[in-house]
Amino acid sequence: MNKFFINYNNKTFIIKDNTNNGEVCSKTLFKYYQEGDKIWGEYYGGSIIKGFIIGQVFNNGNISFYYQHINNDNDIRIGKCDSKPELLENGLLRMYESWQWLNGDRSAGNSILEEIKER
Repeated sequence: MNKFFINYNNKTFIIKDNTNNGEVCSKTLFKYYQEGDKIWGEYYGGSIIKGFIIGQVFNNGNISFYYQHINNDNDIRIGKCDSKPELLENGLLRMYESWQWLNGDRSAGNSILEEIKER
């Protein structure tokens, strides 16, 4: 039996909201994978050429991870993120994220991701 509140394996998300200092947008697609308490994933689209996340899932479903990507300006950006899930009435997830850049201006922000069913 899975001891975790939520299993993120093979879930796909899109951005619904992001602060102005973020680089991902509604055209960015996120794909998550999970094994035990380890989570990883990739993202791309919009101004992101290719990005990756790696982190940990906690028993309550919260996630803490690091991310890195290369954008259309060929800048490599790195950051950290804490994400809290909400189970929606339709059975999909909404993720409330607090993040911070670890390079560049080191600013922080918030975003909301929503799970989508891939066609």
